[in-house]
This record gives sequence, C-alpha cells and structure tokens, in this order.
Amino acid sequence: MICPVERDLHVLKYFSSVITISEGQVINVTDPSLRSCPLARHFYPEFKDADPEDVESLRNAVRRIIESKIRNYGFFTNDRSFHFPQGAVPYGASEMLAVSLKNRFIETAVVVCDGAGTVITGSPETVQGIGARMNTLIFTSPVKEILEKLNEAGCHIVFKDNAWIDQVKGVEKAISLGCKKIGVTVPGFAAEQLEQIRLLGKEAGVSMVILAVCTTGISANKIEMIRQYADLAWACASGEVRKQLGSIARLQLSKQIPVYALTERGVAFAASYLDDPSLVRHFDSTKQYLLSSEPGGWPVCSGSLQGYVREAVLPLEARKTSLHNSNKNERVLA
Repeated sequence: MICPVERDLHVLKYFSSVITISEGQVINVTDPSLRSCPLARHFYPEFKDADPEDVESLRNAVRRIIESKIRNYGFFTNDRSFHFPQGAVPYGASEMLAVSLKNRFIETAVVVCDGAGTVITGSPETVQGIGARMNTLIFTSPVKEILEKLNEAGCHIVFKDNAWIDQVKGVEKAISLGCKKIGVTVPGFAAEQLEQIRLLGKEAGVSMVILAVCTTGISANKIEMIRQYADLAWACASGEVRKQLGSIARLQLSKQIPVYALTERGVAFAASYLDDPSLVRHFDSTKQYLLSSEPGGWPVCSGSLQGYVREAVLPLEARKTSLHNSNKNERVLA
C-alpha cells in the first residue's frame, strides 16, 4: 500500500545545483559545478550578471531563476500553468515529443511532472506544458491542483497518492492501457532503467522511442547504458556524452546543446519533427549527418525553425566554453 506524502517537497537539478522547494519557496541551493551554459544564458538574464568564477554568484543566479519559474509559471504550486508556446526550446525533448504526437509517430508519452510524478498523456499541448522550462526533477510530492489539471487534460497519473517518479512503471502502465507507440523520457542519472524499458517494449511488441535527457555530470557506465539502449540523447553540459555518444550518432541536432540520434528509430523520430520527414530516405546508413542553422546541404524547417542537413563527422561543436567539471580536468565544448 502506497502511503500519501504529507509534506510538500520537491527536489530538482538545474545548472548542476540541487534545489529544494517547499510551499512555493526555494529552501536550499547547492553549489554548482557548472560555470557556463549557452542555453541558460539565452533564456535567463540572471546569468549575464553572474560571475562564472564566483560560485556564490552562480548559486544566487540559480535561486533567482527557480524563483522566477515559481512566480511566473506556478511550478510546484497550485498555480501551475501548462500553457507554453510550441517551440519554446528548439530541439527540446518536450517540443519534439509534442510534434511527434501531433504527427502520430508516437501515440503516447511517458513523462515526469512536478506535483504529479510519472504521467502518461497523448496530448501534445500537455506534453509541452509539462516539459517546457522544467529541469531535472529528482523528487516531487502531490499537489492537488496540479493533479486535477492533469486529470482534466485526460492524463493518466501513475502514482496519484505520492507522485512517485518511476518511468519503468510508467511504461508498464502505458502498455497495459493498450498503447502501441510510446515515447518515454529518462534522465541520465536513472540510466539503469533504460534496459528494463527496452525489454518491456520488445516483450510487448510495441514501438518504443527512448529519450535520454538531463545528462550533465553522469558517470561513464551510465553513458554506456544510454549508448546501448536509448534512441536519442541530449548532451546538455557533458563533455563525455559529446565524446562517447556524439562519435557514434547517426544524426546530430544543433551544435550548441547537441541532441544525438543514436538509432534508426531515433533518426526517424527526429525527422518527424521536421515539416518533411521523408528527408531521411536520402540518408546513407554508413554516414553521419548534422542538422544546424549553418547554410549548406539540404534546407529543412520545422514550423518557423529553419536549418540545413549535411554530411559531417560527429560530434561537432559551436565554440569553446567551459561547462561542467565532473572532475577537475573535464572541460567540454558548447
């Protein structure tokens, strides 16, 4: 019997800091090991004034950003908004899942939401609303109004009593509900779940697309699990993910925060994000490809997002930037 969670408590990871939230207030922020992130600089002006060599300055920036998300979007509270514009983050996992649902490449997404835990939904708008501007959610507790909003949107909440996060159980439930084409997000720190999820898909005979997200700072053995079992992987701020997965990827999306399609299914999922998915028919299975904003190759678009696909030796980076130091010597490019 699952016992309800009595205390309002949420834990997430952002910019390599672990943030604890309760009753709509940030109650703790750990020191970040990250020093810079192009995506963070793009979306949040708080980082423009932060000294990258001053840990306290960066920690305060992280705090202000999470507080702004609570204030502006209602994260972790009764005021949680699920209305975000499509394409909020180019090649973001929630954006790609939403478009893939619209195009019927998948019919269901198993994702994680603050105040609800593991959630199953077939709604593109809800997937976007859950994932846009959300960071690595480690732990969450039930928020009554969030549960009600998701229920009204037709979502299936796997653990209503305690908002537990378990993507394996989420996939099991989606399969039991009769879903045949499933997309699921799994954070890098939980990469040991990937093999179980892949096996569930094979045993049930369902089409499974596994998205490995939030990979900053993960260990080498977890990167290997992603290599073996995931279809797509987000590089985030990990130099080792770029090195180990970028080199064997079939397709790389973007050079700033790369997304790697590791399998044929991953390439097809990425192509479903484009206005003309048939582009992949021209791919040579022995070659690697890059989709970026740099002119050259085949022009492509996804809504208002314009880009080009060309052959390339992967991984490719935009410019040198010191990012995550999982150890004293690690430096990566973004």
